[in-house]
Amino acid sequence: MSERVLLHVGTPKTGTSYLQDVLFQNRSRLLKQGVSYPAERFDDHFLAALDLMRLRWGGLEREAVGAWDRLAQQVRDHDGTSIVSHEILATASRQQVERALSSLGHQPDGGGAEIHLIVSVRDLVRQIPAEWQENVKHRATFRYDRFLELIRDPDRGHRVGAWFWGVQEIPDILARWGATLPPERVHIVTVPRPGGPRELLWQRFSAAFGLDDLDLELATERANPSLGVPESALVRRINRAASRDLPPVHYRPLVRELLAHQTLSKRTDSPRLSLPPDQYPWVAELTEEWIAELTERGYDVVGDLADLRGEPPSGERWSDPDRPSEAQVSQAALDAIRALLLEAGAREAEADRLRVKLEDARRELVRARTPRLMRSMEWTVQRLEGSEQGRRALGVYRRARGRSSFSA
Repeated sequence: MSERVLLHVGTPKTGTSYLQDVLFQNRSRLLKQGVSYPAERFDDHFLAALDLMRLRWGGLEREAVGAWDRLAQQVRDHDGTSIVSHEILATASRQQVERALSSLGHQPDGGGAEIHLIVSVRDLVRQIPAEWQENVKHRATFRYDRFLELIRDPDRGHRVGAWFWGVQEIPDILARWGATLPPERVHIVTVPRPGGPRELLWQRFSAAFGLDDLDLELATERANPSLGVPESALVRRINRAASRDLPPVHYRPLVRELLAHQTLSKRTDSPRLSLPPDQYPWVAELTEEWIAELTERGYDVVGDLADLRGEPPSGERWSDPDRPSEAQVSQAALDAIRALLLEAGAREAEADRLRVKLEDARRELVRARTPRLMRSMEWTVQRLEGSEQGRRALGVYRRARGRSSFSA
């Protein structure tokens, strides 16, 4: 059984994609140094989270069946430190939390594996627009102002509001996951304020996970980049026009990956998505309540809870994604069309290559099934057709053959 389990349960949009890619790419190095990040594919922990919480996710839930039990078994089998990380675990219910901790070797009386809970957090000023954008990148068609209405509904009756607070209400997440853990084993990693050193967040993650002294490769390719206002508006319009006809298995690579992540996210000069200035007062008030509550609980903080105080949005720079500049949306659409055309061309070229390969394989199969005498005759005919004298001889043979055939 693992002596120590580092359980990272979110929240989304706090550098989790980068963290998980570093862990995945370095899992062999980590294992040599006594740390297990059990994963055969990069999304193993995501599938395990889907399985634990029985979440539907565009058909991926079928791949997830049994994934949590497999992950937990790998954790229990490792003699040392194990790491589990995925941000959607933040929304697990108390019953699901109890099952998860138990399966990882936790015993409420203090026995079993030493579980450390890690929650990475970012200010709501940035999290609110980021969560709307994530909804859009997952096929949502509702406007930004509608999203703001749904998350402010005190009853949280709509799935959007329920999900948002399930993965973003920091005190509640910590209360659910940390109910049976001593506060010194509950670690809050705060995302630095805008403008801070890029490496600072990794340094905080590294300190929380105890990775400071380990030799790791920190360069990664996976990320979850943000979109600007016109780009977000464009993807929402694409969703309205095509998402019903485009199954998830095609939406993910074409819209989410090709268009959003690989193409539109590179348009960094467009207006940035932000919190509407008139929403800041209630966000600031709620943040102060959270800071006071978290301070009282006595959790370990890596960073500073003051980082949760987001910068007031500028009214002058505010750009409404529900009423974007049509010229900017049109330019983004041209970039999207270009990307789709290049992708279509690349796929057609690959199809041509595969057709040639298939035809070659078909010919080889026919040749392998052709009797030796027939292959010898084919070879003789090819040799004769290579010279004028041979072609005349073939002509004489074919005429003679024609006169003696039954059809003649």
